[in-house]
Amino acid sequence: MIHFGTAGWRGVIGDEFTFHNVRLVSQAIANHLITVNGNAPAIVGYDTRFLSERFAAEAAKVLSQNGIRSLCCCRDVPTPTISFSILKWDACGALNFTASHNPPQYNGLKFHDASGATALPEVTARIEHELRALESSFNDSYAPAAALIETIDPADAYLDQLGNLVDLDLISRSGLRLAVDSLYGTGREYLDRILIDAGVCCEVIHNFRDPYFGGYSPESRESNLRELQELVRSGTCTLGLATDSDCDRFAIIDTDGSYLNPNDVLGLLAHFILSERGTRGDLGRTVATTHLIDRVAALHGVRVHETPVGFKYIGKLIRDGRIVFGGEESAGLSIAGHVPDKDGILACLLVAELAARHGVPVRRQLEALWDKVGRSVHERRDYALDAELEESTAEKLRNPPAQLAGLEVLEVTRLDGVKLHFEDSWFLYRRSGTENVLRCYAEAPTREQVLALHAAGRSLLSGQAR
Repeated sequence: MIHFGTAGWRGVIGDEFTFHNVRLVSQAIANHLITVNGNAPAIVGYDTRFLSERFAAEAAKVLSQNGIRSLCCCRDVPTPTISFSILKWDACGALNFTASHNPPQYNGLKFHDASGATALPEVTARIEHELRALESSFNDSYAPAAALIETIDPADAYLDQLGNLVDLDLISRSGLRLAVDSLYGTGREYLDRILIDAGVCCEVIHNFRDPYFGGYSPESRESNLRELQELVRSGTCTLGLATDSDCDRFAIIDTDGSYLNPNDVLGLLAHFILSERGTRGDLGRTVATTHLIDRVAALHGVRVHETPVGFKYIGKLIRDGRIVFGGEESAGLSIAGHVPDKDGILACLLVAELAARHGVPVRRQLEALWDKVGRSVHERRDYALDAELEESTAEKLRNPPAQLAGLEVLEVTRLDGVKLHFEDSWFLYRRSGTENVLRCYAEAPTREQVLALHAAGRSLLSGQAR
């Protein structure tokens, strides 16, 4: 059954993700847009995955058949660029063909609303209602209205926007030598281009389209960044920057070639935004994201807004003017004055600006922040879900334990999954909204405590409480 999860609909190409189903979902979205559209166009974009441009073309045909003007991106583009394009062209939304960080055999469709954010559940529920109504009698044939299909190149306007948000001159004057890894995704000629055009010395790798992503999932995690790490360790470059396949996630490799936990980077950038960029306001994070952000907020006397997992909830806070910075555990962030969707390119540029301002390794700056607010270690583990594990997990979590790993549970929250709060740490069980896995998150002052929490959390699932 076609379902919109945390970040849209995803499926294996040729299995669930077929041309027929793409046309079906596009028609359901068209039915929704007709009720909110007026005369506004819709943006249609895609990433570097197999057949993405073909799927996008089919979607544009469906929209045109329904009298909706399509502004089709001229090539694969980053997700935050699509979000920005909605605002620039006063569009009613966007159909964005991407499966983000999922393996190469997947494709997906994100629907962004007129605000530029990924659509909230109440909107995707209406689209799914349209789907159910269409499925039994869907007429899978379309004659596109060519006059309603246009091509746009959104790169320049989006990069100009980033140039207004980041001090590119400072980065250039600092003499930083940056390594950029686009992981065969949409980031090529975006992150590297804005830096090179600003006069920054860059060495770029994996900057061409490969629908197989070098044989890996195109996720900006440490195991996929070995070449980038070696490039920095070689001394050729002083900082490594990477984005995932659709550029909504980031990764940072420090001067010594070490991979920085995205949660630590989020906390550091939240502090940077509040302390050095003249910005004042609340912060936002998802339930699975580091509480380092909470301690930064306390340091600056501002509030933290906690949301379910999914940057669309952070995006709404940005859109409503309630926060100046929002982050999520899976390497996503945005700031006030930018798009209400996560932007990995912006994140990389902000880290480069931070490094340029202080002229010392990012980790040293992070350690200085820990000295002020306390250190934390954050780690996520995923477990494949079968029906038996899913049922037993749900049963066990109806009545969570009073202790875990010898720590007293002080509070249990159920904003998204089941989160156990201890004195200075926490543990979260949550079913993924995009994959058939159970995600377990732990955060504590030391790695040893995090490992103990994960061991105890796994034992609880297997019926051996610890």
